[in-house]
Amino acid sequence: NGISEVPLVVSDKVQGFQKTKEAVVFLRRNKAWADVAKVYATRRMRAGKGKLRNRRRVQKRGPLVIYDQDQGLTKAFRNIPGVDTIQVDALNLLKLAPGGHVGRFCIWTEAAFKKLDGLYGTWSKPSSAKKDWNLPMPKMVNTDLSKLLKSEEIRAVLRAPKRKVVKAKKTKANPLKNIRAMLKLNPYAAVTKKNAELTAAKNIRAKAAVIAKKSGKPVPANPMAKRNAKVKKSKK
Repeated sequence: NGISEVPLVVSDKVQGFQKTKEAVVFLRRNKAWADVAKVYATRRMRAGKGKLRNRRRVQKRGPLVIYDQDQGLTKAFRNIPGVDTIQVDALNLLKLAPGGHVGRFCIWTEAAFKKLDGLYGTWSKPSSAKKDWNLPMPKMVNTDLSKLLKSEEIRAVLRAPKRKVVKAKKTKANPLKNIRAMLKLNPYAAVTKKNAELTAAKNIRAKAAVIAKKSGKPVPANPMAKRNAKVKKSKK
């Protein structure tokens, strides 16, 4: 609050600061000390084992000072907690947006701010420091997509929406798991399956009869005896 302009561009005299006292006075005069006060308020003990690894305290980030020539500026600002300094030729996304959070308060020196067009170019002029580098152009002049779709010019050329409900294609059944699908391919599969069941039941009964004979127990009744008798009568 109270900052004269954003981005905040200051005189190149800041690059010649030698003392921390000068840096503190500069931040207070430019209404930037409130961000440093927030850093002081958020200093706390780190949770976990980082305390044992020379990382005892954690704090929020403060302002970022971007300069062109270091004439003592880094030494003046390094003892102020939360304040970072970076050279304009080596801009780092981790410093500009720590933790992926865009919107860090940046203080630019006049020479550093003027150097940006030469480093990254403009929409009409390529960069002089980087080969074949231009600022990315916006694909859309008007980014209000909902307003565009509702405009009469676009709705006039759109075709009417299809109201017909298209049913999903039915998944083909596996004949090895689905007996109905198998019967469509091979009607004799029912007979084969039934014969396999009868043979398995016959083998189980034969095994039970052998066990009963050895142990002296009565042989279990044959559930297929009545059916076999009827089949013999019908044949006669």
